[in-house]
Amino acid sequence: MSNLTINADRLLHRIEELGSIGRDAQGRLVRVAASDMDKLGRDRFVGWLEQGGLEVAIDRIGNIFGIWRDDANAGQAPVMLGSHIDTVIDAGIYDGCYGVLAGLEAIESLKEAGFALARPIVVAAFTNEEGVRFSPDMMGSLVFAGGRNLGEALASIGTDGTVLGKELERIGYAGRHEPGFFKPHAYVELHVEQGPVLEREGIAVGAVENLQGISWQRITIDGEANHAGTTPMSMRRDAGVAAARVIGFLADQASASSTRTVATVGTIAFEPNAINVIPSRATFTIDLRDPNETHLRKMEAALAAFLEKLAASAGVTIHAESLARFEPVTFDAGIVSLIEDGARAAGLSCRRMTSGAGHDAQMIARIAPSAMIFVPSRGGISHNPAEFTAPDELVAGANILLGVAARLAAD
Repeated sequence: MSNLTINADRLLHRIEELGSIGRDAQGRLVRVAASDMDKLGRDRFVGWLEQGGLEVAIDRIGNIFGIWRDDANAGQAPVMLGSHIDTVIDAGIYDGCYGVLAGLEAIESLKEAGFALARPIVVAAFTNEEGVRFSPDMMGSLVFAGGRNLGEALASIGTDGTVLGKELERIGYAGRHEPGFFKPHAYVELHVEQGPVLEREGIAVGAVENLQGISWQRITIDGEANHAGTTPMSMRRDAGVAAARVIGFLADQASASSTRTVATVGTIAFEPNAINVIPSRATFTIDLRDPNETHLRKMEAALAAFLEKLAASAGVTIHAESLARFEPVTFDAGIVSLIEDGARAAGLSCRRMTSGAGHDAQMIARIAPSAMIFVPSRGGISHNPAEFTAPDELVAGANILLGVAARLAAD
């Protein structure tokens, strides 16, 4: 099987076709979870699974699985490949979708080559990885791994007031299987890097050995609205200024960190939001990430202490709400080595690296040995229509996935 390769034309065509599904009137890709657009993408993916002769299974959180097995290996824990096909608003066509379609392509190529399985191979498309419409992100894989109660997840209220469980029923993807109805032997996720490292260093493949911890918070600062022209600066309880001080603190702390800490304030809103009124309320979100759990906790503690001091000095009230919290993940060393071996055998440069983004692999790592493969992203751009990875890089990554899957499924 050493000379086995994927069908490059089939993979690239499917990436383009799926990327054309779920566009709005402005031409934007908006296949957000459990929407009508998401249904269209799901339907096409299921059609490809059936076309490839795979058994299709859908669990109650809407995760889709394409299963290749036979009577001889049906009782063995499967090798699982995959990612997600839901998108952000105005998305690119590679994020998540590449990993799902490359997983399907790997299975089809092995089937067509007459590969003898010692254990089944499954390709998964997990629900609501992006977390744009329903919170938290990576929900489908988190529920599958037992990290979130199914009932709570199905009761999640979307940004548009909808309920996830009802939306899955409406689009026909409220499956019958209980999440976690099988336990994977291993999980491998192929993904575009979504960052600039591989391209900048001229490296073809990333063997992802760990993934940053993530802390999401919503901060609400309450001050007092007053006239912008008549209120002296010394007499203000300005929620806007207090928010600015928090943002500056985060930037300074992350820049001075001894680890790869990053901090982002991605959303902010003022009330009453008028040009001539001192803000009475500022509401904003904080995204903290660090590959080291100890440092992430220190950053959270430093933020909490700063907020307490700021409330007293600025005469405001501050409330912090945790939205999501995931510890850093160390991936399976054996699978990471298989990825490196595959790159070496293909004559491709490879480096070990940390994922700065969250992925379904960090959830599945709770229940099975897992790892990720990265291929370069042009300019490090993602969550954007300009997201791009060259066809030869997509094919190279899929061939490495194929080889790793074959090694694991022959075990």
